[in-house]
Amino acid sequence: MRLSRQFFNRPTITVARQLLGKYLYRRINGRIIRAKITETEAYCGTRDLACHASKGLTPRTKIMFGPPGHAYVYMIYGMYHCLNVVTEKEGKPSAVLIRAVDIAKGPGRLCRELKIDKKLNGIDLIK
Repeated sequence: MRLSRQFFNRPTITVARQLLGKYLYRRINGRIIRAKITETEAYCGTRDLACHASKGLTPRTKIMFGPPGHAYVYMIYGMYHCLNVVTEKEGKPSAVLIRAVDIAKGPGRLCRELKIDKKLNGIDLIK
């Protein structure tokens, strides 16, 4: 079952917990890959110093200030991509990092396995 915008338009910690056990689906070369979410991490707005949005609105964090249910993809260490899902209402920058799935442990491996990169930054995951 596809998750709704309302699912993501809730407190970030609640969304992070309820994403556990849900599935990510990715179509690669006509093949659908299904991966069960096994680990998440919540980043709760501008007061959370670990959250990219704690520095305010920047070109990088613009997606986080937008509507819930969109992908926020960024690169760390110049070599690994990380997949986040924007949560809460527009203007309240929060997101959940998908840390691991059953077929790939760690956010970098997850993105490599599912071929997720910055080209997917900002896509609407609801549609």
